[in-house]
Amino acid sequence: MGRHSLPDERGTDAPDPRPRARGRTVALTTALVLVVAGGAAAAVGGGMLSFGGSCEDDAVRLDVVAAPDVTPALRAAADHARKTEVTSDGHCIDVRVTARDSYKVADELRAGKGDPEYDVWVPDSDLWVRRVGLGMEETKVSPAGNIASSPVGIAVLPAAAKSLGWPKKTYDWPQLATATLKGDEVRLGAADPARSATGLLALAKLGASAKKQGGEEGDTRTAALAKALSTRTTDTDGRLLDTLARDGSAAEQGGPRRNEALILSEQAAFAHNASAGRKNSLALFYPKDGSPRLDYPYTLVADDEMSTDTGRAALRFMAMFSDEVGRKILAERGFRTDPGRPSARLLTAAGARSPQPYAREASEPPSDKEIQEILGMWTITVQSARLSTVVDASQSMSQLVPGRAQSRMEVTKSSLARALAGFTDEDEIGLWEFATRLDGARDYRELEPTERLGEHRGGATHRDRLTKAFRGLQPVPGGATGLYDTTLAAYKEARSTYVSGKFNALVILTDGANQDPAGISRSSLIAQLKELSDPERPLPVIAIAVGPEADKDEVEQIAAATGGSGHQVDDPAQIHAVILEAIMKAGSNRP
Repeated sequence: MGRHSLPDERGTDAPDPRPRARGRTVALTTALVLVVAGGAAAAVGGGMLSFGGSCEDDAVRLDVVAAPDVTPALRAAADHARKTEVTSDGHCIDVRVTARDSYKVADELRAGKGDPEYDVWVPDSDLWVRRVGLGMEETKVSPAGNIASSPVGIAVLPAAAKSLGWPKKTYDWPQLATATLKGDEVRLGAADPARSATGLLALAKLGASAKKQGGEEGDTRTAALAKALSTRTTDTDGRLLDTLARDGSAAEQGGPRRNEALILSEQAAFAHNASAGRKNSLALFYPKDGSPRLDYPYTLVADDEMSTDTGRAALRFMAMFSDEVGRKILAERGFRTDPGRPSARLLTAAGARSPQPYAREASEPPSDKEIQEILGMWTITVQSARLSTVVDASQSMSQLVPGRAQSRMEVTKSSLARALAGFTDEDEIGLWEFATRLDGARDYRELEPTERLGEHRGGATHRDRLTKAFRGLQPVPGGATGLYDTTLAAYKEARSTYVSGKFNALVILTDGANQDPAGISRSSLIAQLKELSDPERPLPVIAIAVGPEADKDEVEQIAAATGGSGHQVDDPAQIHAVILEAIMKAGSNRP
């Protein structure tokens, strides 16, 4: 990025409406501005900069892909650049803007197949930029600043808003979600959090608030709310507004497929209200525990391969959004360009009314770990999970975890109990334990079958019995790690009891490599797992190596044979987060 000098007289300090909480993007932006400014000084000294002048035939072509909601603003800015002959180093800039869903671009860039046919990407949220770089040493994207922002709230049709006490009554996210999901009085819709930053940010904030209020019980409450919300989701934000009741008729208001409330950005509510008419305009609730924000990062794509002219033109176009014209273009379309002073016109048009806390600064963006956990929870909640869990009970599990006064087994049990709290009663979970010759000649033993957690039997639910079984896990004195035979047997059992329509997976936790010389070999295990695997009925192995003696390469090879994933954790307390991350990845790879 260092070779891009300042393109023209306006500078490159693009507006950054998002609160400066995340140092990574701020540092990137600051570094970019400093490097660009340094290049400008050298360019001015050498007489390279050209200010003004008429357009020439050799205009610099700049291809931009952008989130559908911000695309009209970018196109308007591109049209303005052409009409007023905005130049970069004496060359006109010919900007072509294409609308594409942010999740699709993120998946494409992360896959790294072929060279992107665009120079700049403007997704609706930094979440997508982070997804591209998640777990990768190098990435093709370089955030250069943020051109706009828009807080996320819950937009409600007038009659439903009145029933919720709008605008005088305020709610936090869990309260508002509960009020709109507890029955058919007010039906709440959202875009799929796996494909929508608006849906994902709202769900993450809901989960964080519920957990803050209720600890581990907050996980269960969030999962229950997510389950209810999942029945009313659309694939993308673009389709969400189509689910609103279209008029005040009984057929529309009472239609089971129609929503009266939506999780929306302020900008989306603004755009809807501009054409909806008074009766169908939306009122906007801004939850009092903070509204997450879409932040529209202006992102250079493969800038190390970009020509100097293209790179400078890209920065020149970004700079347009820091001047009066660019800000006006954004504001006219319902975007914020200054989060500290949102205009009364924008807020009123979006459906805000006092005392809704619409001027409150956005809350801290969720971390990568929090995003992985919430997506993992969403995957298993929406699809309903069927997980067979296999836990190492060899003697080595009695070793103390460094820095803790607990054994590996004790911490593992606590982490599994925490993970269990995130599952609903419709999910199915079972438990095996394994160590060499645990049950006669066999290295494994079933403790609880894989059944629905809400199933009642003998005065207790399956969740109760499974919780008790977790607590009863103990290392077997003298027991070694009979990993291969156990994995094959558990996989065959999970395959034979496969349930269509659910997320089926086998979760294996072990703190060591296979230690059963009388059992099958690794190559035989992998060959048989590949033969048993069926892409039409996916059953991934999620294998977790716990502690320093565990063989990460081994669990990765075993898991890969089934389309699953292998992981290593130094502390068993990390198991909960790893399971959710692995479920998220496996769930997104389903056909």
